[in-house]
Amino acid sequence: MSLDTPDFSTLDPRRRRIYFRATHRGTHETDILIGGFVTSRLAAMSDDEMDALEEVMDLPDADLADWLSGRKPVPADVDCPMLRAIIADANDPARQAAIRGER
Repeated sequence: MSLDTPDFSTLDPRRRRIYFRATHRGTHETDILIGGFVTSRLAAMSDDEMDALEEVMDLPDADLADWLSGRKPVPADVDCPMLRAIIADANDPARQAAIRGER
């Protein structure tokens, strides 16, 4: 198991589903951006945070990729703290270096 992968033996079924869904989005870009955010935080997330995360993950993948990469602004009707947290993580310089393989 890599250091980035949660220990599934300690995760409840809901967290395992969320992890799989976050890392198997349909596009490689969102797999990395959303999956990376979720991987490091999932074990400590509250039920409310997981609810908010699932709402974000219900949004269309192409739109998420545009918003997370900054290609398009986030529309007011979907703007929320969880989406903002994922965007901040995606734009963190250390995270960008990791995405480029410069760990």
